[in-house]
Amino acid sequence: MGLWIAIGIAALLAAWLILIYNRLVRLRALVREGFSGITVQLRRRADLIPNLVSAVEGYARHERGLFEAVAAARGAAAAAKGIGATAEADARMSGMIGQLFAVAENYPNLKADANFHQLQEQLAEIEEELAGARRYYNATVRDLNSAIQSFPNILVAGPLGFREEESYADDVATLSVAPKVSFGEGR
Repeated sequence: MGLWIAIGIAALLAAWLILIYNRLVRLRALVREGFSGITVQLRRRADLIPNLVSAVEGYARHERGLFEAVAAARGAAAAAKGIGATAEADARMSGMIGQLFAVAENYPNLKADANFHQLQEQLAEIEEELAGARRYYNATVRDLNSAIQSFPNILVAGPLGFREEESYADDVATLSVAPKVSFGEGR
């Protein structure tokens, strides 16, 4: 009788460990899928950049330094490995795109160009999907990290090689500072 109780307890313990392990594996797979979604959107954006640059370049040839900086940022974004490097390259690329659009604002003919307008719409769509991919990734990281830190999972996670994942941080300085709004003071 005591042997059957010991076997039953061992079987329950094994089933419990298997359930925890399988849940952690599933959560880790979701994190990897989430990061893959980010990289797909970043690749789509990077593929659109040369067309955008050539459209602006046709109107603003004297902005050579900006075009070279955009090309360098695009290359860095494509070569980035890991969460931190990818987020940093993404932030740099976002800043370059903002500068490119700032230059475009000085050229009314460019702003009216149908091709440029279509590129802007495509970029806006990609940026929206990229934001969604970032949110999804961060949600999956939160779920995995919470599961790893929770008891009794913490007893299984560490010894089986599960580690907390890094969230995707958007380090664009302009996003963390509230814009200055003026309602006509000093008129």
